[in-house]
Parts: sequence; C-alpha cells; structure tokens
Amino acid sequence: MARVRACFIWNVFLVLFFKGGVALTGNFWHITDLHWDPSYRLGDDPTSVCNSSGNRPVQGAGKFGDYACDSPWDLINSSIYAMKNILPDPDFILWTGDDTPHVPNEQLGEKAVVDIIRNLTQTIKEVFPTTKVYSALGNHDYHPKSQLPAGPNYIYNQTAEMWKQWLDPESQNLFKIGGYYTERLLNRPGYRMLVLNTNLYYSRNKVTQDLPDPANQFDWMDKELTNAANQKEKVYIVGHVPPGFFEKKRQTMWFHQNFNVRYQELIQKHHAIIMGQFFGHHHTDSFHMFYSPDGSPISTMFLSPGVTPWKTTLPGVVDGANNPGIRIFEYDTDSLLVKDIVTYYLNLTYANVAQARWEKEYRLTEAFRVPDASPTSMNVILDRMAQDSCILQKYHDFNSVSYDLSTCNADCRIDHVCAARAIDQKDYDQCVKDGAPPTGLFVAMLPVISVVLSIAWPSL
Repeated sequence: MARVRACFIWNVFLVLFFKGGVALTGNFWHITDLHWDPSYRLGDDPTSVCNSSGNRPVQGAGKFGDYACDSPWDLINSSIYAMKNILPDPDFILWTGDDTPHVPNEQLGEKAVVDIIRNLTQTIKEVFPTTKVYSALGNHDYHPKSQLPAGPNYIYNQTAEMWKQWLDPESQNLFKIGGYYTERLLNRPGYRMLVLNTNLYYSRNKVTQDLPDPANQFDWMDKELTNAANQKEKVYIVGHVPPGFFEKKRQTMWFHQNFNVRYQELIQKHHAIIMGQFFGHHHTDSFHMFYSPDGSPISTMFLSPGVTPWKTTLPGVVDGANNPGIRIFEYDTDSLLVKDIVTYYLNLTYANVAQARWEKEYRLTEAFRVPDASPTSMNVILDRMAQDSCILQKYHDFNSVSYDLSTCNADCRIDHVCAARAIDQKDYDQCVKDGAPPTGLFVAMLPVISVVLSIAWPSL
C-alpha cells in the first residue's frame, strides 16, 4: 500500500511540475527487426516448427508465431496492416532492418537474403504506396550475416535498386558504395535525414574491425553534419546497430570500442542540430542518453521494439523474448523535437488463441509524466528509474513489450539504468560500480519535490 501511495504522490508532483505543452503537429512510424522466417509451419512435431528456434522445442506455436521463433508471414503481414489501420497517412516511415531469420549462414545465402528484403519491400510499398520510407540495413541483411563490407557488393547494389522509389539518384549511388545515405527530410529545406550503416562498426563484424573508418562513413558523417549546421538544418539520424550497451546482458557492447568512442564524439560535437536518433537491433524498448563533457543531456537515441518475438539465445540472458511492437513518433514539424511516443503491441499468446489485436501499450508522456521526449525529459525518466522502484518496474515491463513482467531487482536496475546512461566503457563501468545512482539533475530536484509534497500533503 505504501508503494502504491508513493507512486501516486510522485505522479501528481510531475503533473504539477510539467504542466503545459504545445500541440503536436507531425507523426511517423518506426518499424524494425521483422526477421521473417519463411520456414515457419504448424504441425504435430514441436521440433520442426521453425528453423530459427534452433534445437529448442516449440510448444505453443500458433498462426502468428511463437516466442521461440522468428516472425511467420502472418505476423509480418499483420504488423504492416496494423500500421495502416492505426495511422494510415504518416509523414514518413522509418524501417531499420534485420529482415532475415536467426539461422546459420548455410541455411540462407545471398539470393535468400535479397529475396526476403524484396518481399518485405514490396509489401510495405503495396500498403503505403505514396509514403516516403527511410530504410537502413540491419546486420542480418547480408550474407554472411553481420559481415557487411566497407565497399560495393551485390547486396548493396540489389537493395538500392529495390529501394529506388524511396531514394534519390545521389542516395542510390552512395548506398551502393557503403550502405548509407542522406537526404532532405521530406525534401524540405532546413531538415535532413542521415541513414547510417552502423553494421560496419558491429562487434561481430570481422571484415571491418581493423579499418580506421570503414567506408569513410565517420568522415562523411562529420562533413554532412558540419554542412547541415552551416545551412541551419535540423537532423534525424537513423541506423540499426546502436553504440553503447545491451540492458539484457551486462558488459555487452555492440560496437568495437574505437568505433564506439568515435560515434559518441561526433554526437557531442554536432548535438545542437541532432534532434533525434532512431535505431533497432535490441528487439526491446529502450533508449540511450548522450551527455556533454559537463554532464548535460544533449541527445537521445530511441531503440524501438522489434516485430519478431524471438527469444534470444545470447548466453546469460534468462528470458529474452518480447511481444511484437510497432511505434509512432509525434514530433514538432518546425523544430523536429520529438514530442511523444506511442507504442502498439500484439499480445502473441492472445493473438494465437483469439485474434490479432494490435493495441496501444503506452504513450510516453502519460506513462512517465513528462512534457515531451526531449533529452531533458528522457533524462528525468532515467533519473526516476534510478530512484523510484515504481517507475523502474514500469520501464522494465515495457522493455519486453509487456512480455516479461517479473520484478526488476537491484541488479536489473543497474542493467537498465547503466545501459541507458552510459555509451562509453569507462562511464558504464563506473555506473555499474556505483550501483546506478541518480544523477545531479534528480538530486537538484529533491528540494522542489519536498516543497510540492509538503504543500499538497502536509500530513506526510
């Protein structure tokens, strides 16, 4: 009862503290990590339902999938049509890759990878024929997986041709060389989209690990952001594999260390014009904060949940499945500030026994009582996670798209908070060592909280 009362008091304070706001004027979809498994089939043998289950038996398989498997076509189709039903005319769509299943390389091949990307591309085009799509490759969108090269190749070339409808000629040429590109956002002056190939920095990519700047992407990124600043442009950055750490497995960094440092330096250098970063890869719902050298929050990387429910086989992760998720971002069309996030999900168990019902899981500003999704607001959420068990539990539940509802204990808190707070290895290690305490921002707010509570509840 005391815990419920404490949560209520804290939420009332935040309503008072953040009262006000401006109407939202634009929105876009983000869909990621579809991981279509064409081998998925229902039958009497639980060991032969899908190749992506590996040697794990699949006991609860249904039409829309199973937590041990990647997405069957019915789930893929359902997710894309749910987007059309919920928000039929978005300003644009972000699609951040990982289209093929989690299977050994020998079960795929170049042709299979290209065919899967083509089928998903065609479906999105059919459902959203006039919508601009900004697409990024995932580490599973190549053969062999994760070994994306720093130069022209068959898959880059074929994918650029498939995405010709969405890419201008210059973007097509650049994509064929390195798998990345930039364009004016919706062809509007003053707004820019950078779509990166961060698979070049992936810790499992052995092809690029010894290169100082794979495909010259860091140098290109620095120049493009410098030019954007000179032109007074605001920028969104899109990619698949994020820098920093995975909240489900302590000390799991996705980039090679030198690339991780370089990426963070570029964000710190150009943060004034970067209004949001949008990535996938985790399959979970999370975010990463970037700070200035003096500790001020300067940028947020939003990690959207995946469509695939696949339970990861990463050693050390106890139960890494998730419900399928898709996400709407609401933004200020003048400043590109991310104003709100609405996540929709499919309860896979219910879908298999009843119907595919995509429903709203949560709206960020309502669930966490903040005015928007700015870096300042996201940092408030992070500090509250470090301090308040109610908020931490809510974040933990959303992290797996309402699949893992177990209690988030002290170790769980450290994993969530430190992965969201620290991009750099040294900062992450210190956060873990200190037990993920709240930052100075939260501590500075404590006197204000005390005053508000003493006025609202003088008997406490």
